[in-house]
Amino acid sequence: MAHGQHRYEVRVEWTGDRGEGTASYRAYDRDHVISAPGKPAIPGSSDPAFRGDAARWNPEELLVASVSACHKLWYLHLCSEAGIAVRAYVDAAEGLMVEDEKGGHFTSVTLRPEILIRAGDDAALAERLHHRAHELCFIANSVNFPIACEPVIRSA
Repeated sequence: MAHGQHRYEVRVEWTGDRGEGTASYRAYDRDHVISAPGKPAIPGSSDPAFRGDAARWNPEELLVASVSACHKLWYLHLCSEAGIAVRAYVDAAEGLMVEDEKGGHFTSVTLRPEILIRAGDDAALAERLHHRAHELCFIANSVNFPIACEPVIRSA
């Protein structure tokens, strides 16, 4: 794997001005649009608990999704190198955030991937590769909370 520096640039544009700006806490929407050149826009807001729009993605959901997606990408890579053919992968990931006197912070993320592998492939190895995927995951290496992985491996 090549080593080096990688830059990621995104644009987050607040779209929640109702005419008064942030004149008061209830005067504005939390809506925003996340974009980058050549990619579909992501409609964002805050969690409904913080006056956000439940129909839009919030930063907390995107963080959990980033942990899950990064783990999955490493896992698929490792399986391909190990000769394990993954046929399906679905993760029901869950993050736990708590609020306290300092604000809020995540205390954990739990990944619950259900994986279907080709009949005859090594299910025990397929399960062990989750540990290595976690070690390699760029996002997991960048956060300060524990990430658990509870995989279920099935053979086709």
